[in-house]
Amino acid sequence: ADLPKEGGRFDLPIALGILAASGQIDGRRLDAYEWVGELALSGALRPARGILPVALAARAAGRSLLLPHGNASEAALVRDLPLYPAGHLLEVCGHLNGTAPIAPRDLPAPPPSPTDAPDLADVRGQSHAKRALEIAAAGGHSLLMIGPPGTGKSMLAGRLPGLLPPMSEAEALETAAVVSLGLDPPDPRHFYRRPFRAPHHSASAAALVGGTGHPRPGEISLAHNGVLFLDELPEFNRHVLEVLREPLETGRILISRAARKVEFPARFQLVAAMNPCPCGYLGDARGAVCSCTPDQIARYRARVSGPLLDRIDMQIEVPAVPADLLGRGRPDGERSALVRDRVAAARHRQLERQGLPNAGLTSTDLDERARLDTAGLTLLRRAVDRLRLSARAYHRIIRLALTIADLEGAGSIQAAHVAEAVGYRRLDRGVA
Repeated sequence: ADLPKEGGRFDLPIALGILAASGQIDGRRLDAYEWVGELALSGALRPARGILPVALAARAAGRSLLLPHGNASEAALVRDLPLYPAGHLLEVCGHLNGTAPIAPRDLPAPPPSPTDAPDLADVRGQSHAKRALEIAAAGGHSLLMIGPPGTGKSMLAGRLPGLLPPMSEAEALETAAVVSLGLDPPDPRHFYRRPFRAPHHSASAAALVGGTGHPRPGEISLAHNGVLFLDELPEFNRHVLEVLREPLETGRILISRAARKVEFPARFQLVAAMNPCPCGYLGDARGAVCSCTPDQIARYRARVSGPLLDRIDMQIEVPAVPADLLGRGRPDGERSALVRDRVAAARHRQLERQGLPNAGLTSTDLDERARLDTAGLTLLRRAVDRLRLSARAYHRIIRLALTIADLEGAGSIQAAHVAEAVGYRRLDRGVA
């Protein structure tokens, strides 16, 4: 009784407990099942929220699951789980008493999600940004793009999911289980598609990390195993942005309330975009004149703290696109399918070597698995001294260089890999 409850999913088990205690149904058969569902006043079973975690727990416990018809397609995402969908409390009573057994449903598994993400070839120019996007996809790295308005930052971010390899069944189930706890149930048609979340910059801290009286997952957890895109990064409340620091490091978020604590997974890939100044035209190659004072520019950039920037693996400039590239009628550059093949090969090397993408490696893992040749180590030490890099930035450069080496199929990190990785740290001290 002291456990906090919300919603109507306990209606059916409570009703069955009363019926069993009063001798109206055979209570000896209750232990073989898990029960979930909301009851209408007429006795009809209505769908409940959060069915997928229930189905996973029922399978782990070796029990069958009896649930409303409206939840059957969601629960069918869990393989090897006997499902008994019902539409009314009387059907459940008939099943338990043996007078009208409910036949178990064998629903088909979801098909592979179609790859219908926008194509990378639609973005004109920006070869440097496309290369950074490929590296970010291959290693699971976070990325910040800085440039004037209209240079394609949002277009590039929207094409990242199309470069990522499809989720495994375990990843898809984990992601769908988090979505199931939110406001809308997961769509079985997109079961293997990586999520892409893009909250508005007016989002609160609770909307981003989760919360309310009965904690629900926020945007960072709904982006689990996928991409979280924050456009106009400095326009977000600074307090809201600071809550990203812990999940970027740990891959989880702990929400504490007076009644209970809830931990949600949050292994997301952060992609952010910002202008170089409040008006957006500082350093614009098209000739637009910046109207911001140095003090305004400093205050604008200070909205994103140094510790948060330090946790973003890649920081690149996205300059204006020349007019002659915009007028071309055919796609510019490689299509997403070709880049995705290289990303999948590099990600496969990482999973075989260490069981996770390079972005998740700890400093101890890097000491054991990242082999730098003599020239690469010398260049890295020189960059650390000259740019006055932090220890966190030092290890992030090694992770980036390791991903670049994986894309090339190299056995060790070479000086060219380190040099390219250092080039993606645009906002490090001494460069900005």
